Amino acid sequence: MSAFRIVAAGDSALIVEFEERIDPEVNARAVALAERLHVDPVAGVRDVVPTYRSVAVYFDPLRTAHDALMARLEREAAAPLPAARPAHDVLRLPVCYGGEFGPDLAAVAGFGGISETAAIDLHTKNTYHVFMLGFAPGLAYLGIVDERIAAPRRDTPRVRVPRGSVGIAGGQTGVYPSETPGGWQIIGRTPLLPFDLTRPNPFLMRAGDAVRFDAIDRVEFDRLEREVR
Repeated sequence: MSAFRIVAAGDSALIVEFEERIDPEVNARAVALAERLHVDPVAGVRDVVPTYRSVAVYFDPLRTAHDALMARLEREAAAPLPAARPAHDVLRLPVCYGGEFGPDLAAVAGFGGISETAAIDLHTKNTYHVFMLGFAPGLAYLGIVDERIAAPRRDTPRVRVPRGSVGIAGGQTGVYPSETPGGWQIIGRTPLLPFDLTRPNPFLMRAGDAVRFDAIDRVEFDRLEREVR
C-alpha cells in the first residue's frame, strides 16, 4: 500500500497527499485517483485537481457528506494501480530552438558544458510525462529533463515571456500557454497553442499525457503558426 494522508484545506476542500517527491509512479497514483473520481463522481464535489504528488478535492459542504467523502478518498488512495493503465498517444510539439525564440539556449548548453546543438538533441530525445497543470491555464509541468540540461531558473525572472515559449527549470520543462512573467530558461518556441478557448477541449495537454518535442526551423514555424492562428 502506498503511504498517503488526507488533510483539510478549509471547510470545502480535502487534499490527498502521497510521498513528497517528484516521481512518475507517485504522480501516477495521484492521476489515477483523480480519474476515478471523475468517472464515478461524489455528490457535491465541484472539482478534482491532481498535482505532482497530491489531489485536491473541492466540494460543497452543504451537499457533500463529509464522512462519506473521506471514506471514499481513503479507499481510492489505498487502492493499487491497475496492472496495465491505458496508454496515451504521444503528443508531438514542434519547437523552433534558439535565436530570438530561445534566448537562454546558450546558458542551458553552458550549464551542461555542451554545444547548443547537443542541448537541443537532449531536449528532444526524451518522452516527457505531464505531471500536472498549474500556474496559468494550460501550463503543463513536464519531466524529467536530462540532468545535463536541467539548468535552474534564472536569477532574475522576465516581466514578459511570449506565449508558446518552451522553458527549462531544473528537472522540469514546459510551454508557456500565454504571455506571463516567468523565470524559466527559455530555449525555444512552439507555434501550437497549449490553451485555446475556441477549441472544444481548450487544453492541449492533461496530467498523465506523454509528450515529445520535435525541432523545426523558422520556415516551418511560420507555416504552422499561420495554420493554428
